[in-house]
Amino acid sequence: MDQTPFGDQTPFGDQTPFGDQTPFGDQTPYVNRTPYVNRTPYLDRAPYVEPLVMLLALVRWGVLGGLTGVLAGAGSSVFLLALSALSAYVEPLPLGWRMALLPLAGLVNGLLLYYGYGRRPLQDAVVSVFHRKSGRMPYRTALIKPVAALVTLSFGGSAGREGPCVHIGATLASGLAEVFRLRPRDRQTLLMCGASAAFASVFGTPVSGALYGIELMTVGSLRMDALFPAAVSAFTSYQVSRWCGVPSMSYPHESAPWTVGLGLRMLVLGVLFGWVAWLFIEANERVRVWFDGLRRRFSIWPPALPALGGVVLALLLLGLPADFLGLSLPVMNQALYGHGVAWVAFLWKTLFVAVTLGSGFYGGIATPQLVVGAAAGSTLAHLEHLPLSLGAMAGATAVMAAASNTPLAAVAMGFELFGSSAGAPVALACLAAYLAVGHRSVYPDQVVACPKSPDVGARFGVSLAGFGVSLAGFGVCRARRRDLSEHEVNAKSSRSME
Repeated sequence: MDQTPFGDQTPFGDQTPFGDQTPFGDQTPYVNRTPYVNRTPYLDRAPYVEPLVMLLALVRWGVLGGLTGVLAGAGSSVFLLALSALSAYVEPLPLGWRMALLPLAGLVNGLLLYYGYGRRPLQDAVVSVFHRKSGRMPYRTALIKPVAALVTLSFGGSAGREGPCVHIGATLASGLAEVFRLRPRDRQTLLMCGASAAFASVFGTPVSGALYGIELMTVGSLRMDALFPAAVSAFTSYQVSRWCGVPSMSYPHESAPWTVGLGLRMLVLGVLFGWVAWLFIEANERVRVWFDGLRRRFSIWPPALPALGGVVLALLLLGLPADFLGLSLPVMNQALYGHGVAWVAFLWKTLFVAVTLGSGFYGGIATPQLVVGAAAGSTLAHLEHLPLSLGAMAGATAVMAAASNTPLAAVAMGFELFGSSAGAPVALACLAAYLAVGHRSVYPDQVVACPKSPDVGARFGVSLAGFGVSLAGFGVCRARRRDLSEHEVNAKSSRSME
């Protein structure tokens, strides 16, 4: 038929519901720019049909989300319990032994990642798989990455534990989608559910986990159709992990009555935390590029590069404390409990993480953001005459909001971990940091669906690996796609937690 169900008119006359413009100006994030047409006119004749369809969708996605949560929660629990057992054995060793084990751990990481993938790089970062492979994860990831992370973290590599758990959850979710022969879009939804479930399992924050898996994929847009199954997955995984004996993070609730002065100070702190996140991102990128350039210049055998990183970490221990090895949770806990940490602690932790991940060790990058943010918050709280614990709480969540581009998940984590009284000022710091960091991320495969400010015009669908901003004057910014060399693209996309 040549006509729509409304004749030769759209339901809004001869214009789209936004007049001559799309809601995104003269560009849209999608190729299809045809006027809106109601494709299901039968709903007007039978309005009771849609509630029945939505009820069936609720049941379907409730079951799929629950199954994903069970699988991801069980897989994450096995990894977390194994990590706890190995760490309890290695951490009491003398410092000399731990220094000697770091290059060995790097070599094991290099061998696993190089030969495990058949001596060729395999793009299995969750964000990259979501956009480029319609959510189809390679199955070997669920075996190789967790083992590599166990070696990294238990032997002292400075990284996070959520990365391997997200890889486990995403791979199992992708396999579940294959079993049920889901469409590509539905497979992407289950991939987000797997990431949400793993995050909730690690941190014990199901609401934050549900939002994290959705926010992680794009900047400035949410897949709201995935919110319900992601929430079911996160809460299910959280409960499964608690049944398996995995402890959840818990901190005393800081009382912070809201005042205008507190709000202004949190805005200032949020901007500073955004700059701390920028420094964290930049350090990781620079160190990674330096190690890669070293490998190419001297033709270093790829598995030996993480071993070289282990040597650098061992040398750093000659002048720095061992507190920044591994997860560094004692440093974060000390800051969050208001005991204060060394004012340069966040810089040292950033350095250790950059050397670990930049040289080729595998591990997560979200937990280090929390540690760096808590240490920075404890330091900056002195400048704002705030309680040290409140500054650390704001810093931990704000740096994660900025460095990962997940502000809603960070705000929810603030309420879940620190209570409603501290949650409001922490939320303000998170949102300010999210804007202050600009269009940067530790996940360069994130796609810009909408710029962070109306003063920035952008091409939609551009990944952060090729996103640049040029300024033409105050209030007139133009974001452009920066053409990258093949080496730069590979360097930015090679490492990603999820």
